[in-house]
Amino acid sequence: MQRHLLILLTCAIPALQAEDRLWKSLDGSKTISGSYVSHDTREVTILQSNGKEITVNLSNLHEQDKIWLKGMKDGDPLPDESAIFDKLCFGDSRDEVIRKLKESKFVEGGLDETFIGRTGINGIFRTKEKIGGLQCELYFDWSPGDNLKELTLQSQSTPRTSYNSSIKENWEELAKILTMLHGTPIQAGHLPDPDQLQNDMFLGSHLWRLEGGGSALLGTSMQSGKCMVVVRFTTERIDPVRVP
Repeated sequence: MQRHLLILLTCAIPALQAEDRLWKSLDGSKTISGSYVSHDTREVTILQSNGKEITVNLSNLHEQDKIWLKGMKDGDPLPDESAIFDKLCFGDSRDEVIRKLKESKFVEGGLDETFIGRTGINGIFRTKEKIGGLQCELYFDWSPGDNLKELTLQSQSTPRTSYNSSIKENWEELAKILTMLHGTPIQAGHLPDPDQLQNDMFLGSHLWRLEGGGSALLGTSMQSGKCMVVVRFTTERIDPVRVP
């Protein structure tokens, strides 16, 4: 996947420069809370809540923070810290989700608004460009108040014979993207064994904690004998599976 698509995913909507944000270390294991002051080609200055300014070398910053700074430099929109995918956030109303998807540079819809009203939006929106050789479709789950509580990104389905080629490539690319967006996963495994897949079964390999709460899971699934890669963003706090 081309790098500009990674930047599109992380640069979502404008943010106020004076707002506090969490700055992550290069590996995502440490954070500093503070507001942006200034930066150059080597360092960024951050103002902490106690009024103390600190300077951090850019080589020690997480890739997501570097992209955030690039957006400020180039005049690109800055990322929404609570976004889970592109511009979408948990709690968005159905109308907000549709509006954001229509404005997105990363996804596109296959039907006009009349059909969206009749059929809903599951499977209607998909990635404009392929991820690891496959396009991905978006599926949604809503709270009783009609707010977004779960988002599933699902790749094109392929025969089992393509599992170690196109499925693997898509899975690897999505793992890179999710790590760039949400930091180091709290659990990371190998590509699930296709021989363990059964219809309508999800086999997870990766788990992330999301900045604004909730979890993201990456794995593979099978429907009607065909395989696919699945990313599930949920408001639930999913605990890692402990293997004895």
